[in-house]
Amino acid sequence: MKRNDRSIVSFAMVGHAMVHVYEMSIPILMTVWLLEFSTTAALLGTVVSVGYGLFGVGALPGGVLVDRYGSRTLVVGCLAGMGLSFLLLSVAPGVGGLTAALALWGLSASVYHPAGLTLISNGVVERGRGFAYHGMAGNAGIAGGPLATALLLLAFEWQTVAVALAVPALLAAVVGLRIGFDPTAAIEEADGGTGADGSRGGGPESLVGFLTESRRLFTAGFALVFVIVSLNGLYYRGVLTFLPDLLGDFLTAAVGDVQPGIVAPDSPVAEEFDLAGYLYAGLLTVGIGGQYLGGRLTERIEPDRGLIVMASTLAVIAVGFVPAARLGLGGLLAASVVLGFTLFAMQPLTQATIAKYSMPGSRGLSFGYTYLAIFGIGALGAAISGAVLTYASVSVMFVVLAAFAAAAGGLAAVLVTRP
Repeated sequence: MKRNDRSIVSFAMVGHAMVHVYEMSIPILMTVWLLEFSTTAALLGTVVSVGYGLFGVGALPGGVLVDRYGSRTLVVGCLAGMGLSFLLLSVAPGVGGLTAALALWGLSASVYHPAGLTLISNGVVERGRGFAYHGMAGNAGIAGGPLATALLLLAFEWQTVAVALAVPALLAAVVGLRIGFDPTAAIEEADGGTGADGSRGGGPESLVGFLTESRRLFTAGFALVFVIVSLNGLYYRGVLTFLPDLLGDFLTAAVGDVQPGIVAPDSPVAEEFDLAGYLYAGLLTVGIGGQYLGGRLTERIEPDRGLIVMASTLAVIAVGFVPAARLGLGGLLAASVVLGFTLFAMQPLTQATIAKYSMPGSRGLSFGYTYLAIFGIGALGAAISGAVLTYASVSVMFVVLAAFAAAAGGLAAVLVTRP
């Protein structure tokens, strides 16, 4: 990679990792908040859903802001906002304070994916490798965030832990203001350049401009991409939401009731570290390798063609997961590794496809729409999986997930073969 590519990718990797560290630290902190504030799981779940909801819904306006003000500004604002939100958490006097702090986190984090992915799309010449490293950093945050938070809680009060988590993002925001890079280098080399920060005209300035730009963006190709990423979001959220509990059931069937722990039995986070939790963290960690492979594949094949392969593979994995898991510990481990690897290998191919079917000046808007689909529409995957588990069975749930992936693969084939 050239120096400019390295600077952009390093900056984006830190931002991506921090977004997911915070996202995944919240469930661990919830176990403490239930005791600290003497509240119910229902009320606390509603409070947390405010932050997670804004994390998804804010992606679209975040994308508009990226095209208007530039990627660097939005990434720095995201990092600063997330850091400040966790400082606010540390002094929250009650449930109302938690709500305000988590709402600030959600709004701040929501702009990251449109901003960070636009920055890589428009600024990194070796785009595929950039997406690979960027995705790997996100997976490191997903897997490492809960573990780091739980370990800190062993030694410190949760308020101190919140402050400790805030510091890296605030430092990264300061560095982001000073680090030097050209955010349009890839456009200048490959697309001939379109203006500052890859924008044609600073993004839409009014509702009419937004609607006009949206109509211009939603070509037949991009509309297909939007549906494909929505289906991928349904699969992603549907499988990961209930997987820790399902892994626990499969492990109990395979090896009995074994619960090794790395925390004290009376710790408020002890329940998070049973054997299923270790396997789940391992599955997410394996995804780092999947992110790298997916990113490198975008440099060797057209990303939309890669989507056909990956989506079809996810469908096969979903159909075979339960039979493999019931073979015993070896089958469960193998199925988990393959699922984690392939699930996250899909992401760089998806991101590169979004970039392929959008214009440089509308990249922020394009990633805003697609991440609204992934995190917004995709959130329904949890409800669908939960309903199927409640009224049918785990086998049926995986068949439903396979249908999502198969549909995504079919639409990717249409995308590639359309005139």
